[in-house]
Amino acid sequence: MSAVGAPMNRAFCSLLATAFLLPLPLLAGDTKSADSSAMTPQTRLAVIRDLTAERVFARTIFPRGEKGLELKDGKLTPDSQDVAKLVTEHGFAAKPGDRVVITNVIVKEKSIVLEINGGGKKHEKWYQHVSVGMGGGSITPGGNGGAQKSLGATGSMITLEFDKYVPEMTGGDVRALLAPVFDFKALTQAEAYERTLPPKVQDAIKNHRVLVGMDRDMVVYAKGRAPQKIRDKDENGVDYEEWIYGSPPEEVDFVRFTGPFVTRLEIMTVDGQKIVRTKKEVELDSQETEVAQKKDEPKPANAPTLRRPGEVDDSQTGPPITRSPSSNPYPSPVGTNPPISTMPPIGTGPTMPPGGGPPGPN
Repeated sequence: MSAVGAPMNRAFCSLLATAFLLPLPLLAGDTKSADSSAMTPQTRLAVIRDLTAERVFARTIFPRGEKGLELKDGKLTPDSQDVAKLVTEHGFAAKPGDRVVITNVIVKEKSIVLEINGGGKKHEKWYQHVSVGMGGGSITPGGNGGAQKSLGATGSMITLEFDKYVPEMTGGDVRALLAPVFDFKALTQAEAYERTLPPKVQDAIKNHRVLVGMDRDMVVYAKGRAPQKIRDKDENGVDYEEWIYGSPPEEVDFVRFTGPFVTRLEIMTVDGQKIVRTKKEVELDSQETEVAQKKDEPKPANAPTLRRPGEVDDSQTGPPITRSPSSNPYPSPVGTNPPISTMPPIGTGPTMPPGGGPPGPN
C-alpha cells in the first residue's frame, strides 16, 4: 500500500501545485492592464459633471449639423476644404473667438463626444412625446395639428477618438486634449480670437494697424467698426467697399475690401502725406479663407431666379442697363399679345343726348 500510495501522493501534490500556480500569470496580466485601464464608471461620471455647461471659446470653425469635427492624436478632421463645404451647405455653428457652451458630454467605448450649443441633431420637446386620448382619438399637446415638431439644430459637436478604449483621465486631461479646438483660459472674446491668428496679425491688432490681406473681422478687432462706408467700382468695373476711419485734421485711413479681404490701404497722415499699400502683407491659409472664397464663387449662368424676363440682377458687376421712360417695366408673358384698350380717346366717342337715353345718330 505504501508503495502504491507514494506515487498517488506525489501526483496529488503536483496537481495541487498546478492549481495554485495557474492563476498567477492571469493575476500578473490583470495588474498590467490595471495600469492602463479603461475609464471607470465613477471617473466617467466625474468627467461628465466637470465639462457639462462649461463656457469656452472656439479656436476653429464648427460647421452646423450632425457631422461636426473629430480629433485624434492632435489631428483635426475633416480638412479645411471639407469644412468650408459643410459651412456653405449648413452654416456656422461657431467661428474662431465665439463663445460656446458644452451642452452634453457622452463617453463611449472608444471616444468622448462633446456637443456645443445644443448639438447638431434635432431634438423634440418633452411634451411632444405625450398623447392625450379624446373622443376615441389622440392628440399631441403642442403638436399644432401635425405641424413640424422638431426644433432646428444650430449647434455642432467634437469627437475625441482613441485607439482601443477611453483611458482613465480627469477633466483637466480632457481639456488638454481639446486645446486645438477650445480655449478654456481666455477671459474675453477678443483675447480668444487673437490667439487663433498668426503672430504678425496679433501684433497689428494690438497696435490698431491694418494689413493688406486681413479680413473684415480682423479689421474690426484692430480699428473698431467703421463710422463711414462707401461702395463703388474701380477702374476695371470691380465692386469694392471702402471703410473710412478718422477725419481731418487727424489721420484718415481708407481701407478697401474686394470681396472679404483688404486689397488696398490708403493713409492720409496729419502732415499731408499720402501712403498707399496694395501688396499683400499677410497670408491667411485657414478654414475661414476657404469659407470666404466659397461664398464669393460666381453663381452659374443657369441658376434659378425669381426675376421676370428682362429684369437685371443688382449684384452684376457690369454696367447697369437703363430703360426708356416709355418702356413697359412689366412685359407680357412670352407668347401672349399685349392687352388692347377698348376705351376710346376722350372726346372722340358718341355723346349722350340731354336727358339720357341711347345716343342718337351722328
